[in-house]
Amino acid sequence: MTNKQHNKSWNEIKTNDSWALFKIMGELVTGFEKMSAIGPCVSIFGSARTDEDHPFYQLTVDVAEKIGKHGYGVITGGGPGIMEAGNKGAHKSGSTSVGLNIELPFEQHDNPYIDNGKSINFDYFFVRKVMFVKYSQGFVVMPGGFGTLDELFEAITLVQTHKVDVFPIILVGTEFWGGLLDWIKNTLLDKFGNVSAKDLDLIHLVDTPDEVVTVLDNFYKKNSFSPNF
Repeated sequence: MTNKQHNKSWNEIKTNDSWALFKIMGELVTGFEKMSAIGPCVSIFGSARTDEDHPFYQLTVDVAEKIGKHGYGVITGGGPGIMEAGNKGAHKSGSTSVGLNIELPFEQHDNPYIDNGKSINFDYFFVRKVMFVKYSQGFVVMPGGFGTLDELFEAITLVQTHKVDVFPIILVGTEFWGGLLDWIKNTLLDKFGNVSAKDLDLIHLVDTPDEVVTVLDNFYKKNSFSPNF
């Protein structure tokens, strides 16, 4: 490739990047308009690969149903697996059921338990994350993979660095999450000092739907519902 061809290609990239800003702005505006009207909700995260007959699927349904009966709506990523279970539980309780879908080459498709008009599609992960964090009154994190870990640690980082107000971050499943928390405590904290002890207070580890709503209710006895930034 000649320098002239290289410069032309680079200029095309810069032009495409500039036009992408309008698409990003459009996703943000649409998300803000729709999400600002939904009322207090809790986000539920977890694997898209969890089958309907897996115990974690039914546990998620029970957690979401319990959350709904305590006056919170439910937001999920809108797809299959744990996301579907979260919306299903919200639907069973009669509470608000929201799906923030992301276009992916695999796994992702709308599940049937999202309320009419409350399924929002995104091309950009980071715009979708803004909606999760801004309009959630808590994060309930079920067993999942890299995407779930990404959402979990971004939430912890934003609270830790005071970029958003503190909100409950609840891990469900000691069997699944216990090893990760042991590593954080024994390696990150005790061995290397890469986090502080108070950072661990941001995370709650529970096993039952009752424990989930207890954490949420105890927090909101002292705090009001509001967008997080």
